[in-house]
Amino acid sequence: MTQDDSFPTDERPSKSQLKREMHALQSLGERLIAMNEAERARFPLSDELLAAIDETGRIRAREARRRHMQYVGKLMRREDLDGIRAVFDELDREQLQRDHAFHRLEKWRDRLIDEGDNAVAAFIDAFPDTDRQALRQLIRNARRERDQGKPPTNARRLFKLIRETAGL
Repeated sequence: MTQDDSFPTDERPSKSQLKREMHALQSLGERLIAMNEAERARFPLSDELLAAIDETGRIRAREARRRHMQYVGKLMRREDLDGIRAVFDELDREQLQRDHAFHRLEKWRDRLIDEGDNAVAAFIDAFPDTDRQALRQLIRNARRERDQGKPPTNARRLFKLIRETAGL
């Protein structure tokens, strides 16, 4: 006996698919719970979900926390998921930009320590408000530390100066 094509097939998602979706919502909820209130304020969240997120901090028992996370996942179904995901995407982009800026500053630090005066001139051209004396002193001290195999205390101070000069 063959299936008649005039009847639509069962269009409901499978139980496994529903579980995957529920776990995805729970993981979104866990990311929200891990944030501080200022970060969470950027999201379009209902008062009920915010209350559940606040309640999570008071739950210590493992099983109770697991059940509560299922409840948070259930509440997430009623939220504006596209809006929440858009804010997460924006936060991820901002973090990526901060990471790239951080790496650029690390390259500046390494270049200043390795190349010396040529790199200092280039850095001062790029950031004219630099405290030149402090910059040169930190570079000398960082080189000495590196050559003597000491911990990079002055290299860290140099990085802090570079970061403050760049405004990050």
